Amino acid sequence: MDNKFIVNIGRQLGSGGREIGEKLAARLGIDFYDKELINLASEESGLCREFFEKADEKASQGIIGGLFGMRFPFISDGAMPAANCLSNDALFKVQSDVIRKLASEKSCLFVGRCADYILRENPRCVNIFISASREDRIARLCRLHSISESAAEEKMNKADKRRAEYYNYYSYKTWGAAATYHLCVDSSVLGIDETVGYIEEFVRKKLKLYE
Repeated sequence: MDNKFIVNIGRQLGSGGREIGEKLAARLGIDFYDKELINLASEESGLCREFFEKADEKASQGIIGGLFGMRFPFISDGAMPAANCLSNDALFKVQSDVIRKLASEKSCLFVGRCADYILRENPRCVNIFISASREDRIARLCRLHSISESAAEEKMNKADKRRAEYYNYYSYKTWGAAATYHLCVDSSVLGIDETVGYIEEFVRKKLKLYE
């Protein structure tokens, strides 16, 4: 029997989603992927990391480096000529292939990047969304980035808008909506560590990991 499983975490900026994901992955004994996916997609495709950084969790805005009108355009093997053009859709396709490959090889936890939608056919997935109160999110961003409250709020609003547009565009579902996930959690209620424990219990029960 295949006991591999996947946890996918969507998150509001400043909710502690990445920290929760890292701690949860450690407690479950599985690999954690967030920004690491950018490096892996770059290595897998032979394309420079900057392409993926620019397109990271952004809906298709047309083009990086030229015109490539098709949705999910074909990417040939081998090096791509400098004149060739890459849309965000093409880069999303590369990253999607990396996520599917990792999920086929081992249990892991993915943060963002539509992993829940990409792996929608996998019955051993648990999809979580982490939110937090506005006050807690602003305070966290101020602390992490040493910025003012107004700068934190602006950063938060832009990130929420970008992530929602990206997720809704590629998944055809609604970012942050309860019906999209198995569990939605406000990390402000229990705090980071207790939220990790709460989600761990949910994941273990859903996947029957105690058996």
